Amino acid sequence: MSNEKTIEYLQQAVKMELTAAHQYQLHAHTLDDWGLTRLAGQMREEMQEELGHSDQFIERLMFLKAAPEIGFEKTPQQAETLPDMFRADLSDEEEAIGFYTKAAMHAGETGDIGTRMLFEKVALDEEGHKSWLELQLDLIERLGEKTYSAKLVSFGEDDESAG
Repeated sequence: MSNEKTIEYLQQAVKMELTAAHQYQLHAHTLDDWGLTRLAGQMREEMQEELGHSDQFIERLMFLKAAPEIGFEKTPQQAETLPDMFRADLSDEEEAIGFYTKAAMHAGETGDIGTRMLFEKVALDEEGHKSWLELQLDLIERLGEKTYSAKLVSFGEDDESAG
């Protein structure tokens, strides 16, 4: 059903998703520090989704009787500005989409339908992230960073009733 290259793709995917999860975690704390608590909450949701992806890849590795290799593809980096944060994430998402597409094609060629479908599903999720990031960058360009950021600030527990 599988082969060594498919296992390599899955191992790499675990590392990519764990890196992404912890990158979003770092973003969330950075955004909290900047007072952009609503956007920090969004980053925590992204973190959970990426952890879910890594979990699915680990599960698939174990199904294929391979020992998952837990680690980071690269070290998460703290952004200096909001546009820099979004641009770095966009680059990572584009890289992931290309990788998962290639991995899905390989799995399909070897007849590993389950792995192919997993890579395709995650690639589609990453396309959604890419679209969201492109929209945020477009909004910052059109509105300006200050105006864009103003809607992302939370002023405390009664914030929802104040807005």
